[in-house]
Amino acid sequence: MGAAEVLMEGVVFGESPRWHDGRLWFSDWGANQVIALNPDGSHEVVATVASFPMCIDFLPDGRLLVVDSARRRLLRREPDGSLSAHADLSPISDKPWNDIVVDVRGNAYVNSIGFDFPGGQFAPGLIALVTPDGGVRAVADDLAFPNGMAITPDGATLIVAESYANRLTAYDIGGDGSLGGRRVWAETPGDHPDGICLDAEAAWYADVGNQRCVRVCEGGQVLATVTLDRGAYACALSHGQRPRLFVVGQAWSGPGPAEPTGQVVAFPAPAPGTGRP
Repeated sequence: MGAAEVLMEGVVFGESPRWHDGRLWFSDWGANQVIALNPDGSHEVVATVASFPMCIDFLPDGRLLVVDSARRRLLRREPDGSLSAHADLSPISDKPWNDIVVDVRGNAYVNSIGFDFPGGQFAPGLIALVTPDGGVRAVADDLAFPNGMAITPDGATLIVAESYANRLTAYDIGGDGSLGGRRVWAETPGDHPDGICLDAEAAWYADVGNQRCVRVCEGGQVLATVTLDRGAYACALSHGQRPRLFVVGQAWSGPGPAEPTGQVVAFPAPAPGTGRP
């Protein structure tokens, strides 16, 4: 896969990387910040939200959405940098809200893990649909710690990592945003997939315990692996003919004050249609 390049250090708890407008955006949950990282390693803080978790994605018009799990709501960053309420998630679940992915129509899918982590007793999680007008309804349930999510390039399928079930699970996306046709997209034996991203041919998933990211195709065949010297929490791909895989990782000792052990690392990724860096 080629040599890794460390683009940023000193992150407290990096998560939810997204490639947008030529930069890598990610959340530092430990610092309560959303950060935009340039390819040369320079960066800026674009939003501050006191929430853990705090995942992000973008509306089709480029506005940032932020999952404010602490207040059970979805925030929207306006062009002037201000944050406004986009949706109230509290009627659906009072448990921690986790990842988010937005489709080309502006529908946002947000998942809740379903129990208080790490100290609570396990209960299945769900996925909620947030429509562009702020309407919220549950569209999938009975998920074993739903984590990273992504939508296939054709917009037809949503894939979610079930961390406690060691698998990636797929749903067909309906015309009204509903999810159906649930199926196993790939088993990940021995791995607990966390954050995920997709290219045109396969999925990448981050695995904290095994300190790596794995590229798998539908059915579970492993195509590539990159390794870190610390837990890999989530990943994202840049666009173009020479894409890079960005991985956020850190050593985590549990809840409470954390040392800034996080990094953002970039690897060469397979070019579109070639399977090769």
